Amino acid sequence: MFMGEFHHTLDSKGRIIVPAKFRKTLGDEFVITRGMDGCLFGYTLEQWSKLEAQLDKLPLTKKDARAFTRFFYSAAAEVEFDKQGRINLSTSLINFAKLNKDCVIVGVSDRIEIWDEERWNNFNREAEENFEEISEKMTDFDF
Repeated sequence: MFMGEFHHTLDSKGRIIVPAKFRKTLGDEFVITRGMDGCLFGYTLEQWSKLEAQLDKLPLTKKDARAFTRFFYSAAAEVEFDKQGRINLSTSLINFAKLNKDCVIVGVSDRIEIWDEERWNNFNREAEENFEEISEKMTDFDF
């Protein structure tokens, strides 16, 4: 399970250090792709296989299902760590997430997320302001 928030910088070559705590769980290689809310999602190969199985069940006849799977798969890439614990992000992923120098890597249960720091701060501020309202809408969740 991934949890926590870590601040790192994206270098001019598109490399970013992944926290050692996450590297251990991610393994030597993992998959990174476009995520929701303007961030990147990173999955272990095992979790990616589970996700693929779910995506394979989506009906090809539904336009939204085709669009979602294209969006998700087209930018997906297997990445591996260099000796410094960095991964290299493609230009398309960097542009999608609008990553600048300062980034935040967040653990979210079965995945990691990579955010531009300013975008993360804005998301976090809004979520914090609406936390009680959001929690009330989560009818299937009990604390």
